Amino acid sequence: MARKRRFSDQPFGTTIESLMTETGVTYRGLADKTKLSAGYLNHLVHGNRPVPSDKVVRQLAKSLGVEPEHFREYRLRVITRKLEAMPDLIDRLYKRLGT
Repeated sequence: MARKRRFSDQPFGTTIESLMTETGVTYRGLADKTKLSAGYLNHLVHGNRPVPSDKVVRQLAKSLGVEPEHFREYRLRVITRKLEAMPDLIDRLYKRLGT
Protein backbone atom coordinates (compact mmCIF):
# COMPACT_ATOMS: atom_id res chain seq x y z
CA MET A 1 0.00 0.00 0.00
CA ALA A 2 1.36 3.41 -0.95
CA ARG A 3 2.12 5.75 1.90
CA LYS A 4 0.15 9.00 1.95
CA ARG A 5 2.24 12.06 1.27
CA ARG A 6 2.29 14.56 4.09
CA PHE A 7 1.69 17.47 1.71
CA SER A 8 -0.41 17.58 -1.42
CA ASP A 9 0.89 19.48 -4.41
CA GLN A 10 -2.51 19.39 -6.12
CA PRO A 11 -5.26 22.06 -6.07
CA PHE A 12 -7.71 21.99 -3.16
CA GLY A 13 -10.60 20.29 -4.96
CA THR A 14 -8.40 17.63 -6.52
CA THR A 15 -6.87 16.91 -3.12
CA ILE A 16 -10.31 16.54 -1.51
CA GLU A 17 -11.40 14.20 -4.29
CA SER A 18 -8.24 12.09 -3.98
CA LEU A 19 -8.63 11.81 -0.22
CA MET A 20 -12.28 10.84 -0.61
CA THR A 21 -11.28 8.11 -3.04
CA GLU A 22 -8.47 6.87 -0.77
CA THR A 23 -10.72 6.73 2.28
CA GLY A 24 -13.79 5.46 0.43
CA VAL A 25 -15.98 8.27 1.69
CA THR A 26 -18.83 9.65 -0.41
CA TYR A 27 -20.03 13.23 -0.61
CA ARG A 28 -22.91 12.34 1.67
CA GLY A 29 -20.60 10.57 4.11
CA LEU A 30 -18.20 13.52 4.21
CA ALA A 31 -21.15 15.88 4.60
CA ASP A 32 -22.30 13.91 7.65
CA LYS A 33 -18.82 14.04 9.20
CA THR A 34 -18.25 17.75 8.56
CA LYS A 35 -21.80 19.11 8.85
CA LEU A 36 -21.33 20.69 5.41
CA SER A 37 -23.75 20.00 2.58
CA ALA A 38 -22.90 17.39 -0.03
CA GLY A 39 -23.66 19.98 -2.71
CA TYR A 40 -21.19 22.44 -1.22
CA LEU A 41 -18.53 19.72 -1.05
CA ASN A 42 -19.20 18.90 -4.68
CA HIS A 43 -18.70 22.57 -5.58
CA LEU A 44 -15.39 22.62 -3.66
CA VAL A 45 -14.15 19.51 -5.47
CA HIS A 46 -15.01 20.93 -8.87
CA GLY A 47 -13.56 24.38 -8.14
CA ASN A 48 -16.89 26.19 -8.25
CA ARG A 49 -16.35 27.67 -4.78
CA PRO A 50 -13.27 29.30 -3.30
CA VAL A 51 -11.11 27.49 -0.79
CA PRO A 52 -13.03 27.74 2.48
CA SER A 53 -11.92 29.29 5.76
CA ASP A 54 -9.17 27.68 7.80
CA LYS A 55 -11.82 26.40 10.22
CA VAL A 56 -13.59 24.51 7.43
CA VAL A 57 -10.28 23.25 6.02
CA ARG A 58 -9.46 21.88 9.49
CA GLN A 59 -12.88 20.15 9.64
CA LEU A 60 -12.32 18.58 6.23
CA ALA A 61 -8.77 17.53 7.07
CA LYS A 62 -9.84 15.85 10.30
CA SER A 63 -12.70 14.03 8.56
CA LEU A 64 -10.36 12.83 5.80
CA GLY A 65 -7.60 11.71 8.15
CA VAL A 66 -4.94 14.29 7.32
CA GLU A 67 -3.52 17.42 8.91
CA PRO A 68 -4.70 20.79 7.56
CA GLU A 69 -1.16 21.31 6.26
CA HIS A 70 -1.82 18.55 3.76
CA PHE A 71 -3.63 21.17 1.67
CA ARG A 72 -1.38 23.46 -0.36
CA GLU A 73 -3.72 26.43 0.05
CA TYR A 74 -3.68 26.11 3.84
CA ARG A 75 0.13 26.10 3.86
CA LEU A 76 0.14 29.17 1.63
CA ARG A 77 -2.15 31.02 4.05
CA VAL A 78 0.11 30.17 7.00
CA ILE A 79 3.18 31.39 5.12
CA THR A 80 1.41 34.57 3.99
CA ARG A 81 0.34 35.43 7.54
CA LYS A 82 3.88 34.91 8.82
CA LEU A 83 5.39 36.96 5.99
CA GLU A 84 3.01 39.84 6.63
CA ALA A 85 4.63 40.17 10.05
CA MET A 86 8.14 40.28 8.50
CA PRO A 87 8.36 43.10 5.94
CA ASP A 88 12.18 42.90 5.78
CA LEU A 89 12.00 39.26 4.81
CA ILE A 90 9.42 40.07 2.14
CA ASP A 91 11.80 42.59 0.59
CA ARG A 92 14.75 40.18 0.70
CA LEU A 93 12.72 37.39 -0.87
CA TYR A 94 11.39 39.70 -3.53
CA LYS A 95 14.89 40.77 -4.49
CA ARG A 96 16.17 37.20 -4.38
CA LEU A 97 13.46 36.02 -6.74
CA GLY A 98 14.55 38.63 -9.25
CA THR A 99 11.09 39.94 -9.96
